[in-house]
Amino acid sequence: MKMRRWSVLLSVLLILTAAITGCGGKEKAGSLKVGVRDDIMNFGYLNKETGRYYGMEIDLAGKLADELGYEGVEFVTVRPDNRKQMLLEGKVDCLIAAYSIADTRKENFDFSAPYYTDETGIMVEKSSLFTGADDLKEKTIGVLSGSNAGPLLAQKLYDIGLITDKLISDTDEATEYEGASVIKAEKYSDLDTMLETGAVDAVCMDKCIAGTYMNENREFLDIVVAEQDYGVATQKDSDLSKPVADAIQNMLDDGTIDKLIDKWD
Repeated sequence: MKMRRWSVLLSVLLILTAAITGCGGKEKAGSLKVGVRDDIMNFGYLNKETGRYYGMEIDLAGKLADELGYEGVEFVTVRPDNRKQMLLEGKVDCLIAAYSIADTRKENFDFSAPYYTDETGIMVEKSSLFTGADDLKEKTIGVLSGSNAGPLLAQKLYDIGLITDKLISDTDEATEYEGASVIKAEKYSDLDTMLETGAVDAVCMDKCIAGTYMNENREFLDIVVAEQDYGVATQKDSDLSKPVADAIQNMLDDGTIDKLIDKWD
């Protein structure tokens, strides 16, 4: 009889302990699997010699995992052309990968509040002697395949009257409008090479990304294609969506994210 009472008491204590641990939200087994970039200096960059990732988004992922109570964080490299599928298929728990918040993306994913705001710009070689958007008339502009820079660029060029609404051709490699052509590259490093060799007359990308490839021979044209708000993306209506959103908001409120931005600026 006494053994039975001890057994019942032990069971109650175990239940209470589990409940307390669960309420604290600080005891999660395993690592938070975060999709990150490996090619954006100071944001998400992989040192292939050491195998270590560096940058503001890398630090943010670590802070987020700690805030959510995970034992650690596992970084998974994603690209613009596969990051959507990686998250949809659950190969990563969330994306912190210069992934801008857009209505079309909200159809598939939940987003945290923006942790960084950037501009999409147009970079050229100074030797081109381009001074403004008008110089891009009948020229070729490079964008990254799978990014939203292409649609944003097309809309901007249309708004300023540089292209018409007539689409001459559209393939996975290029889109030709009446007034300008857009070439799609697989990697940012490809865009860098294409601009240097003259395969394209200009490239369009977010400025934080362009910073990796900016040098003394290049400059941005005085035109903002669009503003981009980066948020942490999670699967739609997932159990992780609200905790992630709350954690990012907390880090915005207490200045943690500002400190990370200042560190890597």
